[in-house]
Amino acid sequence: MRLDKFLSVTGTLSRSEAKKAVRKGRIFVNGASVRASDVEVDPDTDKVVFDGKVIEYRRFTYIMLNKPEGYVSATDDARERTVLDLLPDELRKFNLFPCGRLDKYTLGLMLITDDGELSHKLLAPKSHVEKSYRFKSEAGVSEEDRNRLETGVYIDGGYLTKPARLTLDSEGASSGVITIREGKYHQIKRMFEATSNKITYLERISFGPLTLDKSLSRGEWRFLTPEEIDALAAAVEKNN
Repeated sequence: MRLDKFLSVTGTLSRSEAKKAVRKGRIFVNGASVRASDVEVDPDTDKVVFDGKVIEYRRFTYIMLNKPEGYVSATDDARERTVLDLLPDELRKFNLFPCGRLDKYTLGLMLITDDGELSHKLLAPKSHVEKSYRFKSEAGVSEEDRNRLETGVYIDGGYLTKPARLTLDSEGASSGVITIREGKYHQIKRMFEATSNKITYLERISFGPLTLDKSLSRGEWRFLTPEEIDALAAAVEKNN
């Protein structure tokens, strides 16, 4: 693998930044300063150091995105902008895809990756990975409706949802946080409709062990940290 690609896929530097860093002598491979950004490195055996920090290579790419309104959760779409359109061209060359879906008007945390096995496990019903959303609704949530949502409600089509967990901003409030363990199409919106209410705002703030990075503005992204990646793997292995 070329050094500049290695630095790009590890989220260290873009290819153009890698060239500048090489010229300034900031990159070492196996203890030697490199002279060109296109030198070949073995990700499994070579030690790459940038500004004194060893760069760890992982086989897969994991990205946290703060999804804005107006983007669909797909790899490509003939009519709509997709969440992958928010990533730089150098990353869009890889086989990345959104892990799970948020509808066009739902905001917040999205995991984008090329790790199909982990994605499958995270989304599998038996994994029971929790997802939390900040919501606003058209009407206040009564104690009766809260109990129904936390027990399970029948949504259109006759499906009985698994119990949710609600934290309201105040008693009877029309805003708060709802946590679910499944991901049916438009599930939270359909759950509120089952209680004769309507969701007016929905933002995912957590997905399994991941919490939306508050430093990310809408449309911004960052690579997951090694600790976050390990936490995801641990979360699915616990239930598989």
